[in-house]
Amino acid sequence: MYTELSYEVVDNVATITLQRPEARNALTFTTYKELEDAVRTSTARCLIITGADPAFCSGDDVKQILANSSSLPTDRTPRLTPAADAILNSDIPVIAAVNGAAIGWGMELALMADLRVASEKARFGELFIKRGLCCDVPGIGRLAQLVGREIAAELLFTGDIIDAARAREIGLVSRVVPHDQLLPTANALAAKIASNPPLGVRKLKNGLRRALDPDWAELGAWVSTSLAELFKTEDHKEGVRSFLEKREPHFVGR
Repeated sequence: MYTELSYEVVDNVATITLQRPEARNALTFTTYKELEDAVRTSTARCLIITGADPAFCSGDDVKQILANSSSLPTDRTPRLTPAADAILNSDIPVIAAVNGAAIGWGMELALMADLRVASEKARFGELFIKRGLCCDVPGIGRLAQLVGREIAAELLFTGDIIDAARAREIGLVSRVVPHDQLLPTANALAAKIASNPPLGVRKLKNGLRRALDPDWAELGAWVSTSLAELFKTEDHKEGVRSFLEKREPHFVGR
């Protein structure tokens, strides 16, 4: 059914696994579409999102998406990323089983989950600033809820990458486990959630969203508009070029 991810259901728990290990599960336009479809059509009582080793998700595929940003549509209505809309507005509890690097939109994907369980091999980084871009909505609307405004600002403004131990220390993840215990731990947690009355669980998730989340559609429109502006800058082009050429970037502020 899918070409860049797998979807499996066992005892009311669905597991979505990104399946581009040769590219560290970098996201293509196809991956985004398949992720959105898998979440929107799921009837599971709990979702686990993970990646095929060695990475969770290394963000956007630079060669396909960022390097070709000039070819992206410029006349579309600013909106929330469809895959993000699917996850953030789903009434199904979502667990991110972070098995390796969660970088760029990979970290955004982890932030969209209700719960994050990390392997000792996990790494987290909001690298958008290194490409002259702003992050997607979870980095703005949810990161500070988890770690506080000051640490969120440091992660966003510097683009630093932190390890699993630091992520646990600042409250970005709820637990860190040995790598071989990651999926068993996530599955046990998902099974416990799935065994509870599904209507009650969904109401609780909806209540948390009402109490704590911003207006995702409005924030998504702002992010979309901001990215459209930033994609045109020299700094963005330099951020992509320097990555592809494996050198330090030189930003000029225009």
